Amino acid sequence: MKTYTTWTTHPESDRGAVVAIGNFDGVHLGHQTVIEITRAEATRRKAPLGILTFEPHPREFFAPDAPAFRLMNASAKEHRLAKLGIDQLFQFPFDAQMAALSPEAFVREVLVDGLGVSHVVVGADFCFGKARAGSAEDLKSFGQKFGFGVTLVPLLAGGSVTVSSTAIRNALADGRPKDAAAMLGHWHRLEGPVIKGDQRGRHLGFPTANISLEGLHKPRYGVYAVLVDILEGPHKGTYHGAASIGVKPMFGADRPNCESFLFDFDGDIYGTPVSVGLISYLRDEQTFDSVDALVEQMGKDCARARSILSAL
Repeated sequence: MKTYTTWTTHPESDRGAVVAIGNFDGVHLGHQTVIEITRAEATRRKAPLGILTFEPHPREFFAPDAPAFRLMNASAKEHRLAKLGIDQLFQFPFDAQMAALSPEAFVREVLVDGLGVSHVVVGADFCFGKARAGSAEDLKSFGQKFGFGVTLVPLLAGGSVTVSSTAIRNALADGRPKDAAAMLGHWHRLEGPVIKGDQRGRHLGFPTANISLEGLHKPRYGVYAVLVDILEGPHKGTYHGAASIGVKPMFGADRPNCESFLFDFDGDIYGTPVSVGLISYLRDEQTFDSVDALVEQMGKDCARARSILSAL
């Protein structure tokens, strides 16, 4: 998959893609429906399959101090899209210049002059341009004017709930990772480089791989059974484990992170990118009367996690 971060320097050989546009936060089943429709059109046209998304998310640009809401950071999204066989990822900066483009200017400068798209696929609720003034129907009109096709995809319903990033965030906030996975089409994952923590877990006999949750929607705090993918290096692979997400109330920490204990693993992975898949919620965060009581509970958590993961 080729990744581009500007719309002004594309070689002629990479123009003419069939492109799905959106934020694709979570790359959930609704997004995947859009991608498969885009793939079919790209195959029909014998054109590259492209995704156009924005970094940072426009909501972060307009409200930088609002609570974190993203399901994925940029690298996690890129990895997920690569797994889906995307040819070209256009990950353009959403900045003051982009925000100021009128709907027609966005189409002309980015889609036509920049990418030379042959066809565009968007959700039926798609809005674009300054102040979100352009609608999906407006995009169809611009397509006729500038010579590219447009397909509108209706929202996808999953049972009684419309599949959306909001519904997935709600499921995660409630400690329902399986419900989130049913809407995502994959396990919800937290991704980032392993950072140094206070190494308290190592002293307790449970060394953990810590990753930051900065900028991400926080799942319900507590303990989870997890699948951990080490993405690079000599230990690259998938491991079973148990993770604690939260602020470690027993030790007075106040910055939430994700600490994963990998079963039957011994290796140095500081600085290595990992992806932590949330499989099952085990219990809430809690304090204990003693460190010995905490260690005993951690052993029980790991035994339960092993049982759950062995059944996958």
